[in-house]
Amino acid sequence: MAAPALRLHDAQNDEARWIDAARDGDPQAVAWLAERYTHTVYRFALRMMRNEQDAHDAAQETMVKVLRNLQRYDKRWRFQTWVLSIARNTCIDEFRRRKRKSYKEAPDIADDSPGPMELTSRRERASSLHTAMGDIPPMYREVLVLYHFEHLKYREIADLLDLPIGTVMNRIFRARKKLRTAYQVVTGDAAPAGAT
Repeated sequence: MAAPALRLHDAQNDEARWIDAARDGDPQAVAWLAERYTHTVYRFALRMMRNEQDAHDAAQETMVKVLRNLQRYDKRWRFQTWVLSIARNTCIDEFRRRKRKSYKEAPDIADDSPGPMELTSRRERASSLHTAMGDIPPMYREVLVLYHFEHLKYREIADLLDLPIGTVMNRIFRARKKLRTAYQVVTGDAAPAGAT
């Protein structure tokens, strides 16, 4: 029974060694961190930005910030939580930039309709869920992404968002209700009584 705990501890120590080496300027360690976290950051940004190009740009910008600011990383926190906090702030900055854009510009609208080869039940549900996620307010989308997709614990989300843990739990509960209602609207299912 001790072996899995030992492996987990070793994995944490390995990551800490890579982080320390990257802080000292080791190019191999920097490359390891970039490879290890770029996909996680992109996945998070895509769920928040809902546009592949914007998510790619946000992920790239985030990783540049992470690698330039390694000296600021506080080892008391999980490295992934620190990286996702930078990704979150990058996405928020992008949302603010979008709001400042002229309303005369036509928004980029992606065609989410499935092609003939994509008409499987699983892909339709995923598409409907993606649309429903976009229909809920960002503060609720954010906690669902962090909890269900990035698998952060309540305490980590609370630290990341600078919120009390009770607020995080409440927000996740409300976010699930909002997502359920939005999903039912997207799929055309009648919403059950009281599911607002």
